[in-house]
Amino acid sequence: MKKLGAYLFLSLLASSAFAQPRVESLRVATRLVKPFVFEENGNLTGFSVELWNEIAKQLNVKSEFIVKPTVKELLDAVKSKGVDLGIAAISITAERELEMDFSQPMFDAGLQIVTPVQTSRTALVKTILANLLSAGVLPYILGVAIILVVIAHLVWLLERHHPTGTLARLEYYPGIFEACWWAASTLATQADQMPRAALARLVAVVWMFASVVFIAYFTAAVTSNLTLQQLHGDISGPADLPGKRVASVKASTASEYLRQHNVEAMEYAKVEDTYQALQQSQVDAVVYDAPVLLYYASRW
Repeated sequence: MKKLGAYLFLSLLASSAFAQPRVESLRVATRLVKPFVFEENGNLTGFSVELWNEIAKQLNVKSEFIVKPTVKELLDAVKSKGVDLGIAAISITAERELEMDFSQPMFDAGLQIVTPVQTSRTALVKTILANLLSAGVLPYILGVAIILVVIAHLVWLLERHHPTGTLARLEYYPGIFEACWWAASTLATQADQMPRAALARLVAVVWMFASVVFIAYFTAAVTSNLTLQQLHGDISGPADLPGKRVASVKASTASEYLRQHNVEAMEYAKVEDTYQALQQSQVDAVVYDAPVLLYYASRW
């Protein structure tokens, strides 16, 4: 009797499962935000759309996309059961999790800042001076200057007694000045005369090789710093945002972040509007989801 009862119970469960109506089509809310969702040749495509199409294929169900203009309207449609689910670039927050269920995160990304390239001459001159006087470059320049003076003294001491030497002068002044000029010219690979004494020539060869290394390092360091400064301008991180003209998307996690950190932001309905404002110099920076900003920045 126990086995029969169990069999009947399982049969009833199976019958009730098959008796449930099968879902033929799902209404999926989304919004246009590249690269997750965008329209191409009249059809929706993008990371989120392709992901959902693969899920629907495995579930063997059809789906109908319903485009909403903003994240708020998309979430409202899900909460009011006007649609069955939503998929797009939707950030998972604690407040949103209290009202609806989220899947596992499909894209791990945070917020990012986009600023225009600084190309004015005034900004370039300030950047060059700032780099030359920075803590990373200035000690290096001072160190090379000291080495230059030492090399100049060595060459002068070894060359001054040579009868045909270019620095054949017994007086310290102006002989040492000419030696320093020669060392500086060699540093810039512009020296037109070489020492005549054997030991002085050996010192000159060592100094020439050291000069090549210094020039290569100095050029690379200054160029990289100038490039970073031109890209970042006056804004290099979140701490530089207060007091600047910042744009973001209305009712987004980025705008909420700015509000919590006391940054007054100009809010736009679409991320495309923020880029247009940045291009027209109406704002100094745009703060929004990192993958979206990276997509637009790569095509700017």
